[in-house]
Amino acid sequence: MYCINCWNDDTRVIDSRTSEDGKSIRRRRECGVCHNRFTTYEKREALALMVEKKGDKKERYERLKLEDSILKATNKRNVSILKINQLIRNLELKWSTKTEITSKQIWTDVMKGLSMLDEVSYVRYASVHLRFEKSSDFISFINKES
Repeated sequence: MYCINCWNDDTRVIDSRTSEDGKSIRRRRECGVCHNRFTTYEKREALALMVEKKGDKKERYERLKLEDSILKATNKRNVSILKINQLIRNLELKWSTKTEITSKQIWTDVMKGLSMLDEVSYVRYASVHLRFEKSSDFISFINKES
């Protein structure tokens, strides 16, 4: 890491800790030449994944969008945010070797994960993505899954 004062590349880490939000690492560094101290932050690289939607439309993968849909399905259920974040991390790890994925594959994988976390959330998520229109759709889905 280059010093921001003299551009020397001989800097050392003198303190390292997780940032307040827990999503990055804060490092205090000191230049070996001019002894200037400065702070750097390290963040995990975002998943570079394109999502293919219906009609051959493509958009960049957005973790917040996925998290929001899962939170809606688990709303007022006893599912911890830690388990939700772990589910998302596991899915992102599974998808990390790909450059492109279909939206259908995303919601299929999410449904598998939710089925292991909470049955009601699983059915809620399925009702949106499989477009349930009447109560019999719920009943036939539940009977098929049992």
